[in-house]
Amino acid sequence: MKLASLKTDHPDGKLIIVSRDQARFVAATDIAPTMQFALENWSTCSEGLNKKYQSLNDGTEQASEPFDSQLLCAPLPRSWQWLDGSLFLNHGHLMQQAFHLDPIADADKYPLVYQGAGDSFLAAKDDIVVADLKHGIDFEGEFGVIVDAIPMGSSAAFALSKIRLVVLLNDISYRALGPREMKTGFGFVQAKGATAFAPVALTPDELGEHWQNGRVCLPLQVERNGQLFGQPHGQEMHFGFHELIAHVAQTRPIKAGTVFGSGTVSNADPAKGQACISELRAKEMIQYGTPKTPFMQQDDVVNMNVTDADGHTLFGAIQQRVTVANTREKL
Repeated sequence: MKLASLKTDHPDGKLIIVSRDQARFVAATDIAPTMQFALENWSTCSEGLNKKYQSLNDGTEQASEPFDSQLLCAPLPRSWQWLDGSLFLNHGHLMQQAFHLDPIADADKYPLVYQGAGDSFLAAKDDIVVADLKHGIDFEGEFGVIVDAIPMGSSAAFALSKIRLVVLLNDISYRALGPREMKTGFGFVQAKGATAFAPVALTPDELGEHWQNGRVCLPLQVERNGQLFGQPHGQEMHFGFHELIAHVAQTRPIKAGTVFGSGTVSNADPAKGQACISELRAKEMIQYGTPKTPFMQQDDVVNMNVTDADGHTLFGAIQQRVTVANTREKL
């Protein structure tokens, strides 16, 4: 299935079902009013949602309307918990080499993860509103999953069976603020902006052969100001999403609607480019001794998309522009 959330006056929006070709949609409120409700009641909602999805694709859904991604918020506009991993070890290796950092012990055995802000996710075309360009605005192209309830102590295999939706996201980072927070050992707060999501969430079966061992095995296409920035492949994740989930669930239960991120998609092959500016700057530091590529500036635009073999978008595109707004002047 393909699911999304229509913007309304309610912060959770309204759940809709999107056709496979993303040409039309139909409201799902007779089954589940919101995405969160559907996730919390998946066992009773999924069959009805899937039947309506099939009729929408067959052209027999009388109440369908033309699809317009501008009308959508994030598929899950807010979450009880947003947990972002660092599952592509190549990204960490480049950072360590560029900044002469000591390797993180057992990083290949235990996935790195931090808890971010899930209270207000951005829509795919919302601006990246920043207070100061000196914060070092960076984009990070990632895959993510949204899960059903998972008990504490669950295995990776069980966690895999509870992944309900797959998403594409842009995890905004403020690189100038990150180093101090990392030294505290308490994780990111100021260094992370609101995360934006592509408009459509997919059930894993929609990916077919491209969903393997808890990984999205497709390239992520990233453009900066209309120029190709990278197209790294999701298959190189060292840990699958199910392994990340099981790692977190060792000491606590996971609630339905929790979102897990992959961390920056990163490949060992330099020809694949990169999905964040920081990684390109690290490569430049390794090669030239100093970074050359600036972080995002006023009116810079980042685009992210994932397409199938025929060039059709799977999640819909993320397209965000940087806007500076000094909110202190309003207080």
